[in-house]
Amino acid sequence: MKKSTLYLLYVFFITTAMGIAVSLTSCSSDDDDNTKINDKEKPEIVNGKLPNPIDCQQYKRGETIAFRYTFTDNVELGNFNIEIHNNFDHHTHSTSAGDCPLDAKKAPVSPWVYNQDYTIPTGLKAYDAKVDITIPKDIDPGDYHFMIRVTDKSGWQQLKAVSIKILE
Repeated sequence: MKKSTLYLLYVFFITTAMGIAVSLTSCSSDDDDNTKINDKEKPEIVNGKLPNPIDCQQYKRGETIAFRYTFTDNVELGNFNIEIHNNFDHHTHSTSAGDCPLDAKKAPVSPWVYNQDYTIPTGLKAYDAKVDITIPKDIDPGDYHFMIRVTDKSGWQQLKAVSIKILE
C-alpha cells in the first residue's frame, strides 16, 4: 500500500513539474512572436511628397538618381532593397504603372546591375527613404528596371517596379 502511495505521489510530482515547465515556456510574451502572429498586412510603398524615380524617367550615365519614397506598415518596418537591372529583352514585372517607349531589343555588353539592402531604424511605422545612387559612366545605355522592395519586421514584402532609361 505504501509503495503505491509513493508511486502516485511521484507521478503527481513529475506531472505537475512538467505542466509548470510547459506553461512557463508557452506563456512567454516575446514581442517578436506576437508581432509575427498579429501582423497580417504587407507594408506599403507610398509615392510620398516627390517620389523618384518614376516611370519613364530618363537619366544620363554619370548622373545621380535621387531615390525618394515613403514606406509605411501597420506594425513595424524592417528594411528595404533597391535593385537595378537591364530590360534589354523587354520583360515585365507586372507592377509597373506605365508603358514607356522601349529601345530595340539588344544583347547586353556591359549592363548595370545594382542590388543593395538598406536598414530602417527600429520601431518605425513610416519611413522617408532617401538614397543617392550614381550611375556608372561605363554601362550600356538603354532600358532598365528600378526595383523597390520593402519588408516589414514580420517578413511581409511589397514590390514596386519602375521603368527608367539610361542615355549616353
